[in-house]
Amino acid sequence: MIFIVVKFTVRPERSEEWLDLVKDFTRATRDEPGNVFYEWSRSVENPHEFVLVEAFASAGAGEAHVNSEHFKTAMAWMPDVIAETPRIINVEVPGTGWSAMAELSPRR
Repeated sequence: MIFIVVKFTVRPERSEEWLDLVKDFTRATRDEPGNVFYEWSRSVENPHEFVLVEAFASAGAGEAHVNSEHFKTAMAWMPDVIAETPRIINVEVPGTGWSAMAELSPRR
């Protein structure tokens, strides 16, 4: 599985609309056959930073994603909205999705 985390710092005047701006891109990515998950979060320390956690079933699925029309469309408009170059971690990991955390579970 290809596991990716990307930190996007958005221009302050655009940060409130970021999640709306990426809505179609997010939906299209989640609909890709090789997408495992695609989730956005907002930093609790920096209101202009958004963190994307995503995974693809294989390197081929990741390649299909970056060659998709919705990816190309997003890459065309994002430079006008981001404040700096996004930071990324992109690694191949064993598994097919989330695992249960061994050290913590709800009390019964």
